[in-house]
Amino acid sequence: MGRNSGRKKSGFKSKGNKPTDLEHLKLKLAQFFDNNFGEDFAEKQLIKKLVLRDAATKKLLSPALQELVDEGRISRNPRNHYSSAADPEFIIGEVDFVNARFAFVIPNNHEKKEDDIMVKEADLKSALDGDKVRVMILPKKGRGNRREGKVLEILERSRDEFVGRIEISPRFAFVVPDFKKMHHDIFVKKSDLAGAQHNQKVVVKLTDWSEGDKSPTGKIIHVLGKAGDHEVEIHSIMAEFGLPFDYPEEIEAEAETIPDTISEAEIKRRKDFRDIDTFTIDPADAKDFDDAISFRYLENGNMEIGVHIADVTHYVTPKTLMEKEAYDRATSVYLVDRTIPMLPERLSNGLCSLRPNEDKLTFSCVFEITDQAEVKDFWIGRTVIHSNRRFSYEEAQENMDSESGDYAKDLLKINSMAKLLRKERFKKGAINFETVEVKFQLNESGTPVGLIIKERKDVHKLIEEFMLLANKTVATYIFNKNKGKSTFIYRVHDYPDLEKLATFANFATKFGHEVKVTDEKKVSNSLNKLMEEIVGKPEQNILEQLAIRTMAKAKYTTEPKLHFGLAFDHYTHFTSPIRRYPDMMVHRLLQHYLDGGKPPETQAWEEKCLHSSEREKRAADAERASIKYKQVEYMKLAEDKDYAGIVTGVTEWGVYVEISETKCEGMVKVQDLKDDYYDFDDKNMRLIGSKNKRMITLGDKVQVRVTRTDIDRRTIDLEFASNDK
Repeated sequence: MGRNSGRKKSGFKSKGNKPTDLEHLKLKLAQFFDNNFGEDFAEKQLIKKLVLRDAATKKLLSPALQELVDEGRISRNPRNHYSSAADPEFIIGEVDFVNARFAFVIPNNHEKKEDDIMVKEADLKSALDGDKVRVMILPKKGRGNRREGKVLEILERSRDEFVGRIEISPRFAFVVPDFKKMHHDIFVKKSDLAGAQHNQKVVVKLTDWSEGDKSPTGKIIHVLGKAGDHEVEIHSIMAEFGLPFDYPEEIEAEAETIPDTISEAEIKRRKDFRDIDTFTIDPADAKDFDDAISFRYLENGNMEIGVHIADVTHYVTPKTLMEKEAYDRATSVYLVDRTIPMLPERLSNGLCSLRPNEDKLTFSCVFEITDQAEVKDFWIGRTVIHSNRRFSYEEAQENMDSESGDYAKDLLKINSMAKLLRKERFKKGAINFETVEVKFQLNESGTPVGLIIKERKDVHKLIEEFMLLANKTVATYIFNKNKGKSTFIYRVHDYPDLEKLATFANFATKFGHEVKVTDEKKVSNSLNKLMEEIVGKPEQNILEQLAIRTMAKAKYTTEPKLHFGLAFDHYTHFTSPIRRYPDMMVHRLLQHYLDGGKPPETQAWEEKCLHSSEREKRAADAERASIKYKQVEYMKLAEDKDYAGIVTGVTEWGVYVEISETKCEGMVKVQDLKDDYYDFDDKNMRLIGSKNKRMITLGDKVQVRVTRTDIDRRTIDLEFASNDK
């Protein structure tokens, strides 16, 4: 009898330390209810859901449920349906798609990555990247720390319009979105094609996504044209990021009503700098001149240097159509072949632009400065100027190098001061990021025929240094007026995350560079030393880019925090109101305080800051997308050969490689690595071959060749060259 009592039934022992059939069923039920918060089930449904097949187990279901009810682990409603009695945790956050299989939801009230909630594709409830959702946190199933959840409700769609290529078959059509984080094709009825032809680029608007459908349904609202054409692809990028194609007629009409003459009464209200030598220095193809520099030599041996900024808010006033449009756009956007301006052309390139040989209204920060670049005094206020000379960067640099030409002596003098200001900044902990910029040479049809690696010379740094000085001075002046209690717009940059820095430091060691990150105070010095070491080396671009990604993101806020990267206690954006809305806000608040006004309520200005930061990110993403498009096009047309490159990223699905010659990044897919099966070591960010033990890790120098380019997805597929290790 004793021997027989230990006989297995349904795979479980009934005595000893092993669970009985009843206990096992209770455990199974408890886990099921925990994973299905908010849902109730009848016994028949539970039998089906838990796949209970044998009669003995089915007979145990009712007593198991009753015991769980008695223990308070589940509850029973009047209809005899059962549900979890646990109190689930809910969060609201934003969806961030990682790949087609899962996404993270970033809680609104958390910033740390470890607080993000992982949601599997089946539990996303048709949520898309960027959507605001309500998520229920699921109980932890294992020992891992990663919290999982399921989307209960989509509170707000981030977008309902997508750009993509349409594929039309005899019975149906669908759009393949360009957006990499949109992992579903969009079904389109034949009646909703709006004249679109097979393989054209279109804008599709989501109209329905019924529960249970694998893909959403949409309708074509705009046909962009033939996929692959330059103009079509640029318009696709503009549509993808919600950028405007032109200015509304009513705003253009409003701009035309502004007088193009300056009244004597207006001039009398301002400090007159028209008789003082003044010049602008900008890119050769620029038309919107935000800033000008004036200079004169003082009797005491010092120099007066004026930083004069276009007085946009004199022309763009509150409650006008132009003001509303400027706020909505918040920034000009610079794509590879065009500028999408924040202001109508009549203002950006005309009335506000500090063109030579014209009287212009400005907002100025004027410094009395010694030969040793010590600021002895400053003045802030509205002015009128008359620029004597418009320099391109190349012209001004040539005059400095040759010590001849217009204002050569004066440029050299101002440059010597700029160098001292720069040296002092670095001494106080500013970080020297000299990022590599690549500019494509385009032919008349927009096809890239070459690329130029832009070099930052003394003249670029001269302008930069005095703009930084003006921005810092304005921010510090306002902060000191009322001990930081005056509502103002600051540009802030927080301390970097030390964990991210440690990862970056480990990466830098692969190239033989040491970065000390244990002491917050020494971080900037260590990074600057690194930046000096890598100038002109193959790893320069990748290390600069990774270092920047390690840093916290700069943003606009009313909180008077520091700017870590510049080593300024207080900083703002005052110098570019033609192309940035925050600068317009700064001008308005600055004049308000100069007039003796009291601090306004903060919340409304903080909301404007948040909006401007979001628009800034959109512009940056669009600019990167246009560059990536030209990179893909350039590599498609490039010579068929092996290229030297550096591994810039390693994931479980692929190896990212930057081609050193062109600065273009592509990916070697793991599935295309035929020499071995590779395991992903996420801790050390590397792939390891199971048999050959080959390791592919960040910073590896490799040889690659281009196998495929995809204009739609803006991707470059690579393979390792056969002569690689």
